[in-house]
Amino acid sequence: MIRSKLFLVWLLAGLASVALCTAVPAEALSPSKSCDPHSYGARVDGAAKDTAAIQAAIDACAQGGGGSVRLSAGTWLSAPIVLKSNVTLEIDKGATLLGSSDHQDYPAKTEFGAPGLQSLVSATNATDVSITGEGTIDGAGDSWWQEARAVGDHGVMGSDHTRPRLVVFDHCRHVLVEGVTIQNSPMWQLVPYYSDDVTIRNVRILAPQHSPNTDAIDPFSSSNVRIDRVFADVGDDDVAIKSGKANSPGPDDPSRNIAITDCTFLHGHGLSVGSEIAGGAKDIRAERIHFDGTDNGIRIKANRDRGNDVGPLVFRDIEMKNVKNAIIISEYYPKILPPDPDSPQPITRLTPHFHDITLENVTATDIVSAGAIAGLPEAPIRGVILKNVRIDAQHGLNISNADVSGNGVKIQASDGSSITKAAGGNVTFQ
Repeated sequence: MIRSKLFLVWLLAGLASVALCTAVPAEALSPSKSCDPHSYGARVDGAAKDTAAIQAAIDACAQGGGGSVRLSAGTWLSAPIVLKSNVTLEIDKGATLLGSSDHQDYPAKTEFGAPGLQSLVSATNATDVSITGEGTIDGAGDSWWQEARAVGDHGVMGSDHTRPRLVVFDHCRHVLVEGVTIQNSPMWQLVPYYSDDVTIRNVRILAPQHSPNTDAIDPFSSSNVRIDRVFADVGDDDVAIKSGKANSPGPDDPSRNIAITDCTFLHGHGLSVGSEIAGGAKDIRAERIHFDGTDNGIRIKANRDRGNDVGPLVFRDIEMKNVKNAIIISEYYPKILPPDPDSPQPITRLTPHFHDITLENVTATDIVSAGAIAGLPEAPIRGVILKNVRIDAQHGLNISNADVSGNGVKIQASDGSSITKAAGGNVTFQ
């Protein structure tokens, strides 16, 4: 009797399990499924737009619980597409996702709290979203750059003359970008915005040397970001950590816990924190970075209209050559040095406060200027530590309204003093 009851229980449980599996679509049970845009009419000829086919494949994968959308070798001409949770956009070697050159294909969209245009590739409020492969995302930015130059659009947030960005993750979690080449964006190229747990690894980001505002990677009010083994050769900041626009009414979240490791930066404006940093930046670490031919090396920048609490920051094992300015830590963006005189101003929520900044094992050769460390008189820069910093430059290092200390510092200037102290500049080297 007991065995019969146990058998009946087992049988009923099995039948319930079968019924449950029958009621759930097979797609929902296979989060690793592949969704082929060819099945939705993709032509991949570089002439016809494959937007609808790519988006249909993304939507099918998302509705089925997740999976991969694979772009095989060829040119996939597209207007903006939107990635979804649990979806990987896999771009094969020899495949190019090419942004449409028709400016009308980019609809108006509020991004970063300001009017703008929809990015070529974006994800909003998505979790576990990836872009992988050995292929290319190309923003076809030339016509946008020409237009920007003609109207004087500098690509700042809130500009009347907007350009789309290339890849944006907006309020996303668990993001991976790996292996691909990202290039020729009309504006900023890869932007995690208010996103958490972002890995950008083994990526190449390219744009012509003088293409306007083609920042490579701009983490904006984002946390737990890893930028590893990135090669950037662009027209603006190679990395720019941001958090809140100029004159922001707030509140703005800080960018925090960001690691930048084993990267190579060629043309571009260097590794930056700021200038739009109204939410602050905390726990930033950069190690084993090679600069060759950039306008700047390490640059921390803000002004009275766009600052907040910035620090601690650590830059370690840095090599520079053929760089214009090795080190700029300035609260006077877009200028570097303060005007003379500059009286203290009232402290506001946008006053920058730079502190606890360490530069260790920095070697810079063939440099135009060692740079500047320039704080505001109402908010001096505190706790700058230089360890084993060696700079061979034409012009030396200017220090004002800043406390700088350290050891093993050797700055050689062929023209003028190696270190120039102005008002409020306190320097203690062993």
